[in-house]
Amino acid sequence: MARLTVEDCVIRVPNRFELVMLAARRARDIVAGASLTVERDNDKDAVVALREIAEGKVDVDDLRRALFQGLRQGPEIDEPDEEEMTLLTAEQAWAGITQEREAPEETPSKEAESAADEEGALEGAAGEEGALEGAAGEEGALEGAAGEESAADGA
Repeated sequence: MARLTVEDCVIRVPNRFELVMLAARRARDIVAGASLTVERDNDKDAVVALREIAEGKVDVDDLRRALFQGLRQGPEIDEPDEEEMTLLTAEQAWAGITQEREAPEETPSKEAESAADEEGALEGAAGEEGALEGAAGEEGALEGAAGEESAADGA
């Protein structure tokens, strides 16, 4: 039955998206206690709203105004009462005290980090040079040992 109701409503409200918004507004009004202009027949509020629109029992322009007015109001904001505000203020004050006690350690600046990285790289390079010199000395020692063996062979 809902499909036939929508098809009947499109005659009065050609835009299906607008029809959905208007029917939803009327269904909310019905839930809030607005009087019905058609019999319920065990239908849900949305179907009743569509039937009312299809039969022309509700003024579509009134629904549009109510819809726009409801959209302009925005959501209802629940302001905290006086006791809740006192608790919130106390919690914020406590959070401020604990944050001061737990001050974060100072982190080195990017300049200090880059200087330390360069220094470490230079030390590493110097160590590599020393290792290379040591390796050259070992080669010389090996050559000297080889020369001693050949001298022993010749004697």
